[in-house]
Amino acid sequence: MALRATFASWLGIVLSAAALGVASCSSGGGGGSEPPKPTGPTAYALTVPAGFPTPVIPADNPLTNEGVALGRRLFYEKALSSTGTMSCGSCHQQSKAFTDGRALAVGVDGVANPRGTMSLANVLWSTQLTWDGAFTTLETQALKPLENPIELHQPLTVGVAKLQASNTYPALFQAAFGTQAITNELVLKALAQFERTLISGSSRYDTYMATRSGFSADELAGLQLYTTHIAPGSVRGAECFHCHSQPLMSSNFEGKFFNNGLDLTFSDPGRGSLTSLAVDQGKFIAPTLRNITLTAPYMHDGRFKTLEEVLDHYSDHVQMASPNLDNNLIQGLNNPPFGTHMDLTATEKKQVLAFLKTLTDDNFVTDRRFSDPF
Repeated sequence: MALRATFASWLGIVLSAAALGVASCSSGGGGGSEPPKPTGPTAYALTVPAGFPTPVIPADNPLTNEGVALGRRLFYEKALSSTGTMSCGSCHQQSKAFTDGRALAVGVDGVANPRGTMSLANVLWSTQLTWDGAFTTLETQALKPLENPIELHQPLTVGVAKLQASNTYPALFQAAFGTQAITNELVLKALAQFERTLISGSSRYDTYMATRSGFSADELAGLQLYTTHIAPGSVRGAECFHCHSQPLMSSNFEGKFFNNGLDLTFSDPGRGSLTSLAVDQGKFIAPTLRNITLTAPYMHDGRFKTLEEVLDHYSDHVQMASPNLDNNLIQGLNNPPFGTHMDLTATEKKQVLAFLKTLTDDNFVTDRRFSDPF
């Protein structure tokens, strides 16, 4: 009897100790079997090229590694289109500096947009988005191509339901935003995060600006023409810098719109279609000239197939009687004294073109971080 009592007491001690051990492990106390708790998304290390403006990132949508990775997948996700055949990346192709090579963008139903696809290079700095500046943030702009009947043609709520039902996206949203409940707002935030990383700043032009070496004589002359305001009879220039400001080579980040003398009357009123103001009729954003050799055709309606045609327009064919013609074009259209147009010589056109070619960023259009993950 005494032996049984001793054994029973010993067994009770062992079982109690075991129970305490289980309780200790389950509460994370020294057992080592509890998986580490999620720490949340990690900050994305954004590299800003030397000389570029300081970027402004929305406080409610900071860049994270997980958010950018999710945005990249969504950018190329065809489930966000009504037919499952197109994505944002269909019209914004990396090899073409995130344009599509068409005069006018074409949506899932084969219907042409009235305007061409704009490059997304350095869109991080854009304060006015799309040709007419209809949007001021990437989060709000992204909704339009997703739902527009002549673009991806699908309510975002439908796309969200598809993502929610998938095997992969709930976990990716958990990693990026701390929730598996996918919403319209989170989709737009993820897309905006990815688009803000599309930075182009490693062209031959950037190398020259950092080292002041490496340009040919024609390229140097072209840069001089690009950045020079004409003084009739003494200083020749091409006036490009007024609308395509360095270093971003655009007016997007300045919120400026221009009538560059394409037409006497406007089938597309541009900025005027939003404001209904007479002074805004025929005005558009001046898009970036970075990677310009990759983004043909040119202008909001793709009317010019080549850069040579573009230079011919500014040199010889600006419609001087166009309403609201930009004042810099009016003042600059007199390289020869009392001339009626800018009248660049064939050599000057060749030099400007040589300079524009230095704005091509081969790293940007081949960077795997921006490529289709599928």
